[in-house]
Amino acid sequence: MHEPILYQSQIKDVQFGERVKVVEPVNMYGCSIGADSFVGPFCEIQKDVNIGANSKIQSHTFICEFVTIGANCFIGHGVMFINDLFQAGGPAGGDQTKWKSTQIGNHVSIGSNATILPVQICDGVVIGAGSVVTKDITEKGIYAGNPAKKKSDHYNENTIRRPQSAIPVY
Repeated sequence: MHEPILYQSQIKDVQFGERVKVVEPVNMYGCSIGADSFVGPFCEIQKDVNIGANSKIQSHTFICEFVTIGANCFIGHGVMFINDLFQAGGPAGGDQTKWKSTQIGNHVSIGSNATILPVQICDGVVIGAGSVVTKDITEKGIYAGNPAKKKSDHYNENTIRRPQSAIPVY
C-alpha cells in the first residue's frame, strides 16, 4: 500500500477588494475578487479569473481560467464553467491555446448546477438551474434548458441584485 501525495486547499496570490467574505475550505489562486463579494465553501477559482464587485459565488462552484464575471452577479451552488471544448476529441491536456474564454456581464444570475461553456452573456440575464449554456446570449431575459433557450423577456434588475443584508454572515 502506498501513501498518496496530499495537497491542501489554499488561497494564494488573490487580489481582494474591500469587505470580501470567503468561507473555507476553498481553492483560489491568481484571481481577482471585487469589493463586497462573497465566495462560499468548496469553490475553486483559478488563475486569471476576474469577479466584479458585489457578486456572490455559492458553494461547490468551479470557475476555470479565462472566465470574467461582472458586477452584481449571483452564481448558484455547483455551477461549472468550462474552458476546454475537447475540440480534438479529448482534453486539451493543459494546452491553453485550445482553451476558450467566457465573459459574464453585469447583473447576471446563474442558477444552481448550470454548466457554462465558453460563451459571452450580456448584462441582465437569468440562467435557470441545471441549464447548459452553449451559445452566446446577447439579449436580456430568462434562459433555461439544455441547451439554454430564451424563455422570457422579463427582466427586473431588483430581482438580480442581492441586498447586502441577504449575504450570509459567517
